[in-house]
Amino acid sequence: MATKSKPKSSASEYADADINKSLSAEDKIEFLRKMLRIRRFEQESLKNYQVTNKSGGSNIGGFLHVYIGQESIAVGTISLCGENDHVITAYRDHGHALTVGMNMNECMAELFGKATGCSKGKGGSMHYFAPDKNYWGGHGIVAGQTPLGAGLAYGLKYKGLKGCCLCYLGDGAINQGAYHEALNLAELWDLPVIYIIENNGYSMGTSQERSSAHSEKGLAARAEAYGMEWDVINGEDIYEIRAKTQIAVKRAHEECRPTILEIKTYRWEGHSIADANKEKYRTKEEIQKFKDEHDPVQVWKKAMLEEGVITEDDFKQINKEAGEEAKAASKFADESPFPEVSSIQDDIYWEVDNNTEAGRTGRHFFHD
Repeated sequence: MATKSKPKSSASEYADADINKSLSAEDKIEFLRKMLRIRRFEQESLKNYQVTNKSGGSNIGGFLHVYIGQESIAVGTISLCGENDHVITAYRDHGHALTVGMNMNECMAELFGKATGCSKGKGGSMHYFAPDKNYWGGHGIVAGQTPLGAGLAYGLKYKGLKGCCLCYLGDGAINQGAYHEALNLAELWDLPVIYIIENNGYSMGTSQERSSAHSEKGLAARAEAYGMEWDVINGEDIYEIRAKTQIAVKRAHEECRPTILEIKTYRWEGHSIADANKEKYRTKEEIQKFKDEHDPVQVWKKAMLEEGVITEDDFKQINKEAGEEAKAASKFADESPFPEVSSIQDDIYWEVDNNTEAGRTGRHFFHD
């Protein structure tokens, strides 16, 4: 394959944006591979949640929020990250984790509650972490990550580093007070944070129309009250995601300024696997329409076929490899040990784990 690929025919008007014209064929194939890895991982997770194991329970306990239908957002935005760019997200965190480079084994093992998981089996679905990859979770409290995202951006500015924090949240989180407090500080202190609203239309089981007061401009337009830049993005188009997000990244890097991006998307499954009403607050026809006409994987596949970057056989092979990797991760997780009871108090305080004076004396915050 050629090292550079020039679009022959693309439905996206953003294919010729500078940030996209520089993409090689291999870059584009990698986007497809990452989306398929997320899709197959999530499908395997669903299967493991629903099976009955030898003990009579599910392989996965607790909550499970899958990312099926939203894969292009994590892949498109994180593809723009550099050495000093950081990522933090909410509880629907598997897609972001795999995109930053976490492997399926550690991610699946965490779902199984095993010691080989990325959080040693203590966090579960909502609490993936990889500090070595500038990935800071995975947070179960709605909008709880938004002030932390501002804090990461503050740290970058304080240290004089040219970087930014991509902070993801759902459309339901925009009504939380912590989010608005974070926006206020981000604007007042000129913090290089980009708030990315993954708007899948439903706050759990409540539609956006019923849950969030907004103008015809959308949810991101609330940024105007803070004097902050904002934009709305078609979440099934990686070219558009990259082109518009790059503007925000450049603003953060060069001007140390915040941005709100609203990316329109759709989740195929329920809010979580415990969502028994996923076909009651929205119709089966609505769900099927998004699967048939707005699947980000199929949209990107079509673009790659039109550009001559891949063939149908290439797609089938990449999809097969992703599926095999996901199944191998299930096997790894199933065969991994559970955490030892003796480790229950580990990883609570850094000071205790590292045997510092504060950890030995219990004076973590106060001094004589």
